[in-house]
Amino acid sequence: MNKIIEKKHRLDSKFYLGEKIVSFTCCIKNKDHVFTGRDLFDTFENILLVELYNFECESLIHLFMPDHAHLILKGKNEFSDVINSVDMFKQKTGFWFYKNMNHIKWQKDYHDHIIRNDEDLKKHIYYVLKNPVRAGICEHWKEYKYKGSTVYNFDEWE
Repeated sequence: MNKIIEKKHRLDSKFYLGEKIVSFTCCIKNKDHVFTGRDLFDTFENILLVELYNFECESLIHLFMPDHAHLILKGKNEFSDVINSVDMFKQKTGFWFYKNMNHIKWQKDYHDHIIRNDEDLKKHIYYVLKNPVRAGICEHWKEYKYKGSTVYNFDEWE
């Protein structure tokens, strides 16, 4: 019997250290719709903010769709650790699911993309902001309630 070996699909952790900007998409297993109310968004946003603080990062945007979360995070300084902030966020929120909604789980992994320039960043932020519109949840991204940032005030954006 041959052992199944998973292909490594993530860069070495050193690539996520320092003042890096990384876009993450974390999905709920089985595409269950869970992020549909303010209370859960507030709970998960608070957990995210604590982990960003712990790993010296900031959120350019975090947006929770019913079955997944988009996070574009940035390291604040040379000691920042963007990937570990997401890993701890997923671990702590996964435990929250276990204690409170035990049938819900995150998918094992997540998609990530290191953003290398301002044009790429702008494209990714607007992609995330327009996600609820593409999904038919709202007509304009400003109407969507389950988003936030530690950097930007989206009320001032077009």
